[in-house]
Amino acid sequence: MLDASISLDPAFTVAPVRRRTFGTFVEHLGRCVYEGIYEPGHPTADEDGFRGDVLALTRELGTTVVRYPGGNFVSGYRWEDGIGPVDARPTRLDLAWRSLEPNEVGLDEFVRWARKAGVEPMMAVNLGTRGVQEALDVLEYANHPGGTALSDRRVTNGSVEPHAIRMWCLGNEMDGPWQTGHKTAAEYGRLAAETARAMRQLQPDLELVACGSSGSQMPTFGTWEATVLAECYDLVDFVSLHAYYEEGDDVASFLASAVDMDRFVDAVVATADAVGAQVRSRKRIQLSFDEWNVWYQRSWQEQSAAGLEWRRAPRLLEDTYTVTDAVVVGNLLVSLLRHSDRVTAACLAQLVNVIAPIRCEPGGPAWRQTTFHPFALTAALARGDVLRTEVRSPEQPTPRFGDVPVVDAVATHDPASGDVVVLAVNRSLDEPVRLDVDLRSFGPLTVAESHLLSDPDRLAANTRDDPDRVRPRPVEVTLDGGRAMVTLPPVAWLAVRLATD
Repeated sequence: MLDASISLDPAFTVAPVRRRTFGTFVEHLGRCVYEGIYEPGHPTADEDGFRGDVLALTRELGTTVVRYPGGNFVSGYRWEDGIGPVDARPTRLDLAWRSLEPNEVGLDEFVRWARKAGVEPMMAVNLGTRGVQEALDVLEYANHPGGTALSDRRVTNGSVEPHAIRMWCLGNEMDGPWQTGHKTAAEYGRLAAETARAMRQLQPDLELVACGSSGSQMPTFGTWEATVLAECYDLVDFVSLHAYYEEGDDVASFLASAVDMDRFVDAVVATADAVGAQVRSRKRIQLSFDEWNVWYQRSWQEQSAAGLEWRRAPRLLEDTYTVTDAVVVGNLLVSLLRHSDRVTAACLAQLVNVIAPIRCEPGGPAWRQTTFHPFALTAALARGDVLRTEVRSPEQPTPRFGDVPVVDAVATHDPASGDVVVLAVNRSLDEPVRLDVDLRSFGPLTVAESHLLSDPDRLAANTRDDPDRVRPRPVEVTLDGGRAMVTLPPVAWLAVRLATD
């Protein structure tokens, strides 16, 4: 048995909990849109063809913002293909995922779905094969009240009120050679600046996201951010980060994936602030971690190398997640929360079927993957302010990151209700941990609820036939003299909410 402790004080805060931290992502990829959020023939489908069971799980997940329509897909997307009468819309080849795109769901349908789900839409514009004019066109169509050709077209198409989309991504992963229309940092930075300037002429209060590196392992990482932001620093509000993790043959490093996320965030913050100083700006660029998840990329590479047929809604990237994956996802949320002073938006990629917390079958059920639970509970419980969380823990070696703490944690405090929430993980594969949390600065507290996600089989998963095989269960938390004590089994994620006595 290992011992670890956490010290908390309400006077030491990082930043408010950002509700946009709990974003997700809907891309025209695989079965995320078709047979995912949209399946007109499904028993639960509503009058617009949206699956009611997926909508219900989206609300339960606690999603606050959803990025759309890509992802790699957006770099070849013609937004106008997805508006107007559905039977008149063209079918196109999607080069990004080698699929047929029927355009049955487009901007108007997505916004309608977002309103039903109670989420904020976050739109990406195509800066791969298109540019400034097309970005202006889709913005005018989406947001202008009326009285122009494009805004009146939206009204004619059934959306009388403007879509009022505030947050716009200026392209996607333009640093990646795999991206349709891939550009150098200088080329993209200039295009992002031109596009941002023009979009602000149409609507000054937009929140704009410039493409950062699509991974911290990219050979251009760091120099890409510096070059791009030097071009557009005062024209954008965010720079993006993307990161995916998979287990492979190195389980210890996989369980410590949040160490990589921490370093990635810190490096981008340092780079952005250095550029801000160079351009003598008082503005502080925020970070949008708008793609992150566990993704078995080697399986995808094998699938794509074998060759893909041109098909509508093929089964792509439908990873089945384990307890271990869920613990890593929970730990990545810990990392995002502790950086809430600069990471003010984030999107788990993706929402349904494609590397997703929700899975479903055509004509059949929808169910929660293991990763659904830490996301939903963190979104539901984390309120108020993120606290500076002092963790004292034994360390364990990892091949990628060296020695890392066995226990990682973050906590939040809601001054309005007095609630304290502790989120923690045990990264050890074989050692339980006795965790001691010092809460004396908060006065008398009681344990309002506790949730432990763990299993004797760390590879246990939820499936169509056994959708609740893995789910959080209550765990005993002992309070004594202003301290909370709980035992975490190996490979475990914990959430505890303590309320004022």
